[in-house]
Amino acid sequence: MKFKFNRELTELVDNKVISEDTAIRITEYYRYKEKGQSNPLFMIFGIFGSALVGLGVILILAHNWDHLSRPIKTIFAFLPLLIGQVLSGIAILKNKSRAWKESAGTFLFFSIGASIALVSQIYHIPGDLSSYLLLWISLGLPLIYLLDSKAVDMLVIILATYYAVELGYSFNGGSRVPWLYFLIMLGTLPFYISALLKSAQANSTGILNWLYAVSLMISLGTCINSNWALAFLMYALLFGMYYNLGYLNVYRNGLLRRNSFKLLGSLGTVVLLVVFSFNGIWEDVESKVFVVNSQELIISVLLFVSALVLLGFSYKKRTEVMLDVFQFVFLVFVILFAIGTINAGLATVLTNSILLLLGLFAVKSGTERLSFGILNYGLLIISVTIICRFFDTDMSFVLRGILFVLVGLGFFLTNYFMFKKQKSIQS
Repeated sequence: MKFKFNRELTELVDNKVISEDTAIRITEYYRYKEKGQSNPLFMIFGIFGSALVGLGVILILAHNWDHLSRPIKTIFAFLPLLIGQVLSGIAILKNKSRAWKESAGTFLFFSIGASIALVSQIYHIPGDLSSYLLLWISLGLPLIYLLDSKAVDMLVIILATYYAVELGYSFNGGSRVPWLYFLIMLGTLPFYISALLKSAQANSTGILNWLYAVSLMISLGTCINSNWALAFLMYALLFGMYYNLGYLNVYRNGLLRRNSFKLLGSLGTVVLLVVFSFNGIWEDVESKVFVVNSQELIISVLLFVSALVLLGFSYKKRTEVMLDVFQFVFLVFVILFAIGTINAGLATVLTNSILLLLGLFAVKSGTERLSFGILNYGLLIISVTIICRFFDTDMSFVLRGILFVLVGLGFFLTNYFMFKKQKSIQS
């Protein structure tokens, strides 16, 4: 039981807020609750230790590798794999603790990769990095479900992203769309959904939220072929889908830092609009010829439908009536993109107007919720929009200086009045 918790209980008893019997019952309740839970530090160090042991074995073998015969090399190549399977089997059959399962799964996952690499080296089996990663992931993915392991799921996502980058962002002219990456991610999805339903507020689930969001954001770029202008539309729709996904109860009811989809959706949308606030970008879009049956357009349609469904679902399940303009930006961007293909100047003006509107909405929302974070986020959007206009408009240095002073005063005064309002409510 944590010292701070006991101290708070003692203070409540001393001030006669609760009785001594109630304090004892609360203490016993949390002590009984903690018995069924594994120590998170033990789990973390167990996973970390397994990874270090696996890497250490590889380094020891590598040092003496050239002096060993081929049969001995083969035995050593499969030995870590065998040890990992034995440990995992014990964890499953004896229903060991979560820390045991996570550690065994991590060790076995690294053993799979090491064994594949060693056997390929011993018998001179040809292959490239992407095929090696794909084989490693394919053999390691079932461990997620066999051991109910979030650590293995994290490793699979990281390697799958590496595979997508290796195959899709090749700069030697041989890049291909890593369609199997999306299949791998679909393969991990049932486990992720189960983790959300069982332990949405766990830190490990929060890490998974971030890994899934960042992985898809990185890998989506591999689907860009020649229609780079449509790539911006793809990402605008992805961020719209993310933001509306973040409104689902499993994400919304938890801490904001665990809601990666809402944070990345909001930040990504703003960054994209800032990029498009420059007239030169819209002029390039206007001059671009679009291919109707391109994969970029097909993916954009799929993302649009997904974002629209999530938008409708979020408002259907919502009890209170509350308008969040960030949820509708992807719809506005589609219209904006259509205008930009015809009139770049009008699209630029509308983009800057939308940015200012989003900034004002965030300021209003932050003021109503007494949230300094949201308030300053809105002020930052407005400030960045104004500062960006310094680069594509003919302003004198005096006028720019005055604008900088006004922006700075805006930050100071808004935060000051917010602080005063917060103090008056608390008092």
